[in-house]
Amino acid sequence: MKKRRDAGSKPQLKALWQAMDEAVFGAERTLNLRELLPSAAEARARADVWLRARQVTRTEEVLIITGRGNQSVGGIGIIRQEILEMMPAMRRKGIVESWREHSPGSLIVQLAPVSALLGAGKRRRDNKDTAAAGPTQESLSGLQAETRELLRQLAIRNLDALSIDADEQFVRQEMVRSFSTLLSSIPDGGSREALLQAAILYALEEDP
Repeated sequence: MKKRRDAGSKPQLKALWQAMDEAVFGAERTLNLRELLPSAAEARARADVWLRARQVTRTEEVLIITGRGNQSVGGIGIIRQEILEMMPAMRRKGIVESWREHSPGSLIVQLAPVSALLGAGKRRRDNKDTAAAGPTQESLSGLQAETRELLRQLAIRNLDALSIDADEQFVRQEMVRSFSTLLSSIPDGGSREALLQAAILYALEEDP
């Protein structure tokens, strides 16, 4: 005669997995869409902003909890499907490097290095796949001297990697491009320029 399975074993196992995830990833590296209960469009927007912000703070692997979608029509996880569908575009933009299933209700996402984001920004500009005009050379004057110097170092490094003579015009153009690309990934707030400086330093430490 088979023993009846303990009805409380499944919730206990779920709680154990959740505790393990919290220990490995922590709050800063976890986006819990299951608790937020957003619409599919809201989930995509939240994940986009959150992944960009995590990338420029040099978080390498993150956890996105989508839920299984048991309460969805037909039992299909709409939020999970939405997040999976956005991943290829995020990879083309240089934000995501890879992703994999962690559990039926969560994904582990490997973020791309900051240098990949800068490279993707250049490809989009070359292909004229850009939005409305962003920062200009004049906007650099509003930055701290330290930030401008870091942008200059990054611009020269990027131009050298492309075997382009780093004359002043090209350097300024590359400074603006890098500034615009990184700024689009940094959340609003009082410490925005400090985060920008950190992102530039991370990019300088990476292989060009």
